[in-house]
Amino acid sequence: MTDGRVTAVSRSATHTFGKTTEPVIRLLAGLGVEGDAHLGVTVKHRSRVAQDPTQPNLRQVHLIQAELHDELRAAGFSVAAGELGENVTTRGVDLLGLPVGTLLGLGREAVVKVTGLRNPCGQIEGFQRGLLKQVVGRDENGEPVRRAGVMGVVVAGGEVRPGDPIEVERPSPPHRRLDRV
Repeated sequence: MTDGRVTAVSRSATHTFGKTTEPVIRLLAGLGVEGDAHLGVTVKHRSRVAQDPTQPNLRQVHLIQAELHDELRAAGFSVAAGELGENVTTRGVDLLGLPVGTLLGLGREAVVKVTGLRNPCGQIEGFQRGLLKQVVGRDENGEPVRRAGVMGVVVAGGEVRPGDPIEVERPSPPHRRLDRV
């Protein structure tokens, strides 16, 4: 059963805030998005490399719901696919509601295992002032609510294109809620 669709795919060979949309990206098992700055077995995010460059890369692929872009545009922000740093923009899948370990089948072959939530940094304010407050809020207990997408690792490689179906396979219970990675 198809749970949603890929609406855009993006990558950047350098550590830029946004990524360029492409007609197709190739996911490489255990590594990430071919040609993307975050490709690799070990962590590539600059602040995490500074802490410990041998950490496993749990952030090989960044996915964001197109529904978030819709909400941001309705709130007066100008946001397009890839501009928030995501590799895969989706529609029709509640990414933020998935448990850790969910498998996302993207297109015919690629599979990404969800590892956690993206923790947006202050760079988002440099992109558009006020945007950080839109993607990180607080719940009734004062705990952070992160809405800037999910991160994952590639368990099966393959090409991913806009229009590709997304199959969602949740892990066996008990489920662990997503936390920042």
